[in-house]
Amino acid sequence: MRTCCMLEPVASAFLTLGAPVTAQIEVKRSKFLATVAPVADEASARALVEEARRDHWDARHHCSAFILGPARQIERSNDDGEPSGTAGAPMLEVLRGHELSDVCAVVTRWFGGTLLGAGGLVRAYGDAVRAALADAPVVRRELLGVYEVRLPYTLAARVENELRARGLAVFEVIHDAEATLRLGLRDNEVESASGVVLSASGGSALLNRVGEDWT
Repeated sequence: MRTCCMLEPVASAFLTLGAPVTAQIEVKRSKFLATVAPVADEASARALVEEARRDHWDARHHCSAFILGPARQIERSNDDGEPSGTAGAPMLEVLRGHELSDVCAVVTRWFGGTLLGAGGLVRAYGDAVRAALADAPVVRRELLGVYEVRLPYTLAARVENELRARGLAVFEVIHDAEATLRLGLRDNEVESASGVVLSASGGSALLNRVGEDWT
């Protein structure tokens, strides 16, 4: 007997949309309105579908597809009354083809009186999503290690400026008895940032990893 275990997919970066996009196409008098938007979770994706239902209550179908997670590990699609596999699946395939995650597509259809057949529906729903994504703003999200360093105010501004000059991400400066710089660093940037801090402080200050965050 063979046994195995399921490992969670691991990813340190992924692509998503920077803003919602829309497009409308018409096929044999049926109108297909596609909305594709970045979403944070499954609840946000379902809320986008419900918003389409409210805004376009006179439409016959509100088909959807979404992908979630850094490794695109969650995928869902819904044909909303269209023949099985003719709406949600081709929409999902377009999202996959653009390698997007944390994204939801909703296509609202107003029936034009002419049946399109299974092949026609597959093309129409896929084409609607493709049209919306044609000029979509795509952004790259990356998992960074979060580091903090406490410095006297006399050093903090100089260290912050030098870190930024090297292209390193300073998330925020926390003002207290001393200044605390909070940084977002890739693994290959930690040595450079540490060098800046050590040099400026004469070896008295160190970077401390406090977590990780998506940026």
